[in-house]
Amino acid sequence: MADEIVIRTGRAEFDSLYSRVKGFLEQDTLDVTIDAGKIRGYRSPDARSIWIRDFSDMMRGFKYFEEDLTSTIDHFAETQNRNGRIFDYFTTFPEKLPSERENWTKYVRVPVEADVEYRFVKAVFLAWQATGDDDWMRGHLLAMADALEYIRAHPWRWDEERGLVKRPYTIDTWDFAYTAGHHEWLQFQIDDDTFWGISHGDNSGYLEAYLLLAMMLEQCGELDRAALWRERAHAIRAALKRTCFNGKFYTHFVKLTPVTIPGVDESSQLSLSNPMAINRGATSHEMAVSILREYRDRGEETESFAEWFSIDPPFPDGVFGDEKLVGGAYVNGGIMPLVGGELARAAFEHGFEEYGASILRRYHNLIEESGESYLWYFPDGTPAGVETSTSPEAQPTDGWGASAMLYALVEGLAGVEDWWTGFRRARISPRWLAAGVEDAEVKVGYRASGKSIHYKFALLGGRIRIEVGGDGSEVLFHVLLPDDSLAERVAIDGDTAEFRNLTVGDSRYVDFSIQLFGEAVVEITLDGAAM
Repeated sequence: MADEIVIRTGRAEFDSLYSRVKGFLEQDTLDVTIDAGKIRGYRSPDARSIWIRDFSDMMRGFKYFEEDLTSTIDHFAETQNRNGRIFDYFTTFPEKLPSERENWTKYVRVPVEADVEYRFVKAVFLAWQATGDDDWMRGHLLAMADALEYIRAHPWRWDEERGLVKRPYTIDTWDFAYTAGHHEWLQFQIDDDTFWGISHGDNSGYLEAYLLLAMMLEQCGELDRAALWRERAHAIRAALKRTCFNGKFYTHFVKLTPVTIPGVDESSQLSLSNPMAINRGATSHEMAVSILREYRDRGEETESFAEWFSIDPPFPDGVFGDEKLVGGAYVNGGIMPLVGGELARAAFEHGFEEYGASILRRYHNLIEESGESYLWYFPDGTPAGVETSTSPEAQPTDGWGASAMLYALVEGLAGVEDWWTGFRRARISPRWLAAGVEDAEVKVGYRASGKSIHYKFALLGGRIRIEVGGDGSEVLFHVLLPDDSLAERVAIDGDTAEFRNLTVGDSRYVDFSIQLFGEAVVEITLDGAAM
């Protein structure tokens, strides 16, 4: 198995996904030289620039095969402002052709953006996870803490009364604000006419970032500081639920400045950060189930080809200042594989395994014939184009959404999660039975460190056999069982092991743990089946 990820099930929709996504990502690389330093980045499909937003999410795909996971992050840290602020992006390429022709080195922070700093922390964590380089990670602890403290202290970013991050009235996490017609085009600035509020996506992102920073501090022995960030994570989780959860899902935007957009009911708008909130740990199981049911129900009712809405229902055409932002276009109701991947990952975790598998199949069908993947599609399936987007380019190699789908496949369906670095602490949750697969071979590894873990899964009548291999890995198994089955015995290399049957929604699992030093064979006896 030379590749970093190998999945063999006999089903093309699963077996080919990694190579497809890797192919997209390999066309999204962007190499630049700044101050005599070589920087290896990955670009979004709509601009020749390196955004920490896209980069940190796309890392969930390229962290497996990319060797240079640190130069981009180092550059964002090197250019951090004294107050802790991180730039949104940098580039050395002209951006607004043909009017801009200069290949300056350019750095941009979009003022209305409040999500940048948590994405920087996430990027550091993912690079550390894949490289296992404690010294490199330790060198960024101060930058990460300063970034998060900036968010908690700056008057543009923090609402002290609610204990939550605030921002101008944007569509979910996007970077232009509603102005009620006070600005002639997309508004990226903060001014006297700004309408303020709480966006749930910012806050679920910071919740996760607090927890990731705490984990990294613990690795460096700074236990008191780690405890502080964990306390802050608990506080923001409670405040987020109290302020933004409407009983079914997270309300798109909770207004601090009174404003009414004719024809818009924010409490009904299901926005793209909802499945992300689940995956970031911002929901209880019950809240996650409610959000997933909302997506599934709207999927059954919608005329769109998929329920991967950027927002549903959309805003009235053009109210954000650009006539191209009609309902169903881009972030105003466009269909985004980015959302579908997050939705599938959440579904696998919370008892909607067949639903998660169906999303992966639909994405496979979407990209299989054309060999193309776009950041967004119109509800009828028409992909984004230069003439229909507010962005300057629309490339058919969207690594952002494709990486989210790979994230769902690897961590959700194949169920391989790295809970520390280099799979030293991991969870393996084979959910193949939900996809009708009874025999699977899986390997997941990182090229940057050479660390990997692998298993073979087989349903053999009244038992499940798993052959697993790793190097010094503490592994928690969380194995999906056939419908209406329970585990009666778990044996590891022939010796009976402790285990626990449990249910997740209507799904049944068995949990047990192994300390791996090489290879092991697990046999799970189901119900009354004999060994």
